[in-house]
Amino acid sequence: MNNRAFYLETFGCQMNVVDSERIVDLLGHIGYHQVDEPAQAGLILLNTCAVRDKAVRKAYGHLGRFKPLKDRDPTLILGMGGCIAQQEGKQLLEEFPYLDLVFGTHNVHRLPELVQQVAEQRVRCEETDFLDRETRLQLFPARSGQDAFTRFVTVMQGCDNFCSYCVVPLVRGREISRPSAEILAEIRELALQGVREVTLIGQNVNSYGTKEAGELSFAALLEEVNAIDGIDRIRFTTSHPKDLSDALIECFGRLEKLCKHLHLPVQCGSNDILRAMNRGYTRERYLAIVKRLHEVCPEIRLSSDIIVGFPGESEVDFAATMSLLEEVRYAEIYSFIYSPRRGTGAAEIVDATPAEVKQERFDRMLALQQEISRQTWEADVATVQDVLVEGESKMGAGQLFGRSTWNRIVNFSGPAELSGTLAQVKIVRAYRNSLLGELV
Repeated sequence: MNNRAFYLETFGCQMNVVDSERIVDLLGHIGYHQVDEPAQAGLILLNTCAVRDKAVRKAYGHLGRFKPLKDRDPTLILGMGGCIAQQEGKQLLEEFPYLDLVFGTHNVHRLPELVQQVAEQRVRCEETDFLDRETRLQLFPARSGQDAFTRFVTVMQGCDNFCSYCVVPLVRGREISRPSAEILAEIRELALQGVREVTLIGQNVNSYGTKEAGELSFAALLEEVNAIDGIDRIRFTTSHPKDLSDALIECFGRLEKLCKHLHLPVQCGSNDILRAMNRGYTRERYLAIVKRLHEVCPEIRLSSDIIVGFPGESEVDFAATMSLLEEVRYAEIYSFIYSPRRGTGAAEIVDATPAEVKQERFDRMLALQQEISRQTWEADVATVQDVLVEGESKMGAGQLFGRSTWNRIVNFSGPAELSGTLAQVKIVRAYRNSLLGELV
């Protein structure tokens, strides 16, 4: 074990991935280096997600796995950050006596100071205060390319929508947009470092700039990124349907670097449930958006989030979700059985639907979507696709991997020198989680 080595586990969304990249950088500045095995570390950190009960239980399970290491070496520092830390705060220190450090979503920048405080003073620390707007705007980090060809770039943080099932506004705070000049400067620097694809991220990127006087709209920001030399591809996530403007939809038909894929969470196909979820749109409005997207970009493919078993969901409501899947024909979905989150509006709704009914509905929905996805990916066989090559594949020696414009992993044989370039690959076989191709 090395007291200057740290082990980091990350749970949840792209925002947590970016926060973890920042943690690695910050700890590097105080002499720490990252290791792959927790037994080798003097500092173990979990960057957690609180969006669903399963993610919370998983994080707690992993924390418990490190207790024997702490028992053997009391100098080992155990820390928890991210959304669970933000939500639970000091309660975590009371519930887990072997936990040394709790830091919230607004306090990643203070991690080096907190780690040194624990190490030098042998005290337990908790910092989960939300920061004011002006302070937060000064803390968006610009990060290096780190030998990667694809990078996430944060454009905004927080959310003002308060969907009744969602804990994000409570653990990430209210919505703020990062200055566009700062975003564009970071992307230009990433391009110089060899990054070829950027994904603009935020809790709801569609509302970027709407609360900042004189700031660009998100559509205008995409146009500026599209003009940056060296960047070959642009993606963004996550999008709230109610804020998807006509100008943003039209970007898919105009901007040649914008990938023809959009993650557009619908959550449910029933208007009654959408209203109870406080989503701010109807089924009809959502389908009109989908229709318009296909009009401006016939090749576009959509993915989505679906919640099954929201309180009050009837068989009729569930049937509306099933019919929506058949009508939209998503390339893939991320689906979940509803779990109540403390502090949200939906947590107060009486839920009378038995767990076995929810599970049966979930299984039916999953079977339908798996068939739709299978048909989508098998239709790619024999087509030639542009693949941004990211590096060596896990498939074996001489194998490369990259992603198609639809964000699908493609494995193929080719020389390592292709990494960082757009290669034409003919698809020869479709698997559940990837495609196999041959270099053209």
